[in-house]
Amino acid sequence: MTGPLGELNGGTLHTTDRHVGPGRSAAATASPNRYRELKIGDVAIGFPVVQAALSGYSDLPMRVIARRHGASYSVCEVMLDQFLLALGKRQKTKHFLDIHPDEHPVGGQLMGAEPEQFSLGALKLVEAGFDIIDINFGCPVKKVLGRCRGGFHLSQPKVAIEILQRTRDIVPAHIPVTVKMRRGIDDSAESRDAFFEILDGARDAGLAAATVHGRTVVQRYVGPSRWEFLSDVKSHVGESMKILGSGDLFSAADCLRMIDQTGIDGVTVARGAIGNPWIFQQARALAAGRPLPEPPTLFQQAAVMREHFALCEQTYGEARAPLLMRKFAIKYSQSHPQYETVRLSLVKLKTRADFEAALQLHYGNDGPGRMIPRDCHGSQEEK
Repeated sequence: MTGPLGELNGGTLHTTDRHVGPGRSAAATASPNRYRELKIGDVAIGFPVVQAALSGYSDLPMRVIARRHGASYSVCEVMLDQFLLALGKRQKTKHFLDIHPDEHPVGGQLMGAEPEQFSLGALKLVEAGFDIIDINFGCPVKKVLGRCRGGFHLSQPKVAIEILQRTRDIVPAHIPVTVKMRRGIDDSAESRDAFFEILDGARDAGLAAATVHGRTVVQRYVGPSRWEFLSDVKSHVGESMKILGSGDLFSAADCLRMIDQTGIDGVTVARGAIGNPWIFQQARALAAGRPLPEPPTLFQQAAVMREHFALCEQTYGEARAPLLMRKFAIKYSQSHPQYETVRLSLVKLKTRADFEAALQLHYGNDGPGRMIPRDCHGSQEEK
């Protein structure tokens, strides 16, 4: 599936400061054939700016909206191996494995502690129809770490590599297996060595790609993502493995700068895509040498929010959809010039009528939207 802007025509973007917001002149520096189409194993992805797995967010509705706005690939929110093995067909939980017919290729992400149970959970994702199986060694949440999951595995290379090998062995050969990692538990030399030991183990086990977040587990989401580490990773594996980058991708220009500065094969947009599916269209335009598109108008924003709400109703049912849509609606409102006022209307959202009343009040008259200010994504200062 190609995005609404069609196939990538090539292009590049050069700048010396990766924290400068996108300007309308940015595309003037584009040159053809810089951004190679991404392929993971035998799965053709296409444009190398994709949607990351996001706990509590990257469900079917968000993934479908992203795909319709130019994302060439998306990954579902992470699922525990224990949860997958116990998952039945109850209406309240079956949506976790739902895949929309329009969203292939789509990745299923898995997290757990025990190698054997982990690999059996991967089979559940295969049976559900996910095109790629992604292993989460990157989650920095304390509760996850305390249960020896996610980023904790970066501290125990032997167990981590056993998980990678068992998962690759049990997943059918035609389905790629990938891994998500942070650059280490912390900034010690031991953490760096452990990272590259696991990365080498992933390559030796036959994994097709690794997504690397430029922060450590200890950092969580505080402080800048160190993109220079991604250059080291790509130099280390060469063409033997695809490397995707993550961290501080809040604009279309950020996405292209990360590729330009590090030489990696693609990027995965996480927080920058919540309530902002337009980031994928914008990245395609800049990569093709076109001007950065204007931010969506209020009518355009409202239309996408209604589309997202309808997908929520189809996925979760009419009773649950309004509460589940609330967190997305709040994020969408960041593109509104009166964000703070609009947000206050949406935090109380309980019914479809509430949703429509808020849209009528704040989006009833068309007008220009805005590019989401970087401070909406939180501080990126070192602490």
